[in-house]
Amino acid sequence: MSVLSWVRVALILPLVVLNTLVHALPLLVVGVFKALLPLRAVRRACNPVLTGLAESWIAVNSAMLGAFTGTRVTVEQDAGLQRDGHYLVLANHQSWVDILILQKVFNRRIPLLRFFLKRQLFWVPVLGLAWWALDFPFMGRYTHRQVARNPELGQRDMEAIRRACAKFRDMPVSVMNFVEGTRFTDAKHASQASPYLHLLKPKSGGVAFVLDAMGQGLHALLDVTIAYPGGRPTMIDLIANRVPEVRVQVRQRVIPAEMVNGRYQEDRAFRARFQQWMNGIWDEKDADLARILEGGAAPSSPAGPA
Repeated sequence: MSVLSWVRVALILPLVVLNTLVHALPLLVVGVFKALLPLRAVRRACNPVLTGLAESWIAVNSAMLGAFTGTRVTVEQDAGLQRDGHYLVLANHQSWVDILILQKVFNRRIPLLRFFLKRQLFWVPVLGLAWWALDFPFMGRYTHRQVARNPELGQRDMEAIRRACAKFRDMPVSVMNFVEGTRFTDAKHASQASPYLHLLKPKSGGVAFVLDAMGQGLHALLDVTIAYPGGRPTMIDLIANRVPEVRVQVRQRVIPAEMVNGRYQEDRAFRARFQQWMNGIWDEKDADLARILEGGAAPSSPAGPA
């Protein structure tokens, strides 16, 4: 990276940090107040304030992205979005830049995106506590081997999802899930022997647990495909103005009734049907991603309920 690029990074990063502190500190104050008075009325009063602060933080970040970089974000959308909706949002995952792009595309158009985070991220300075205040669920993200040795670990993550979803029933929400479970790399793709050209294998369990916990509370699935024609970027690449274009496709899908309230772990037949459904979505996403990278238009998809 050139000296000029490093100068850009050195100038922009302090502004990002300042924006985070300006929004995170009052957010933490409200979050602590809500935690100390765990009454439903207090929660309902505090949640819009917390969401407003988070959306303001995202809006300033997005404005800086537009002002300080030449990155062009193009969106192809087949969805009727609602700010007071209840969405399950699924996306492929290639870079930490994905999160900024998702926030830019959806901020103040649907409810605040809430991610399932690794438990270790709670200790990230300032942001960890901000995520806690916003009711982002923290999970262990245990491997199959760890769960096989100690099934109780898998149960802990299920309970974390259920607790989070219980809170989400009282507010408009967008539950965000990177179904691959990790960022795409060529090494991970090869080690999985993934059948997809541009994607890792989908991990269906987390999606199934959300649909089980929230029942009919989610009215639509937003299927998001993110493509980087210039190659998978880092956050430094973005700040240094080395990401010329990002292409995003948003499909709204109906959540099949037969995929709701099933027992993913206990019912083998349901698990097989659920995995088949997710694999079908991933087949389409892989084809869409190839087409988007080549610059072609993706075919339209029937929209689900608005």
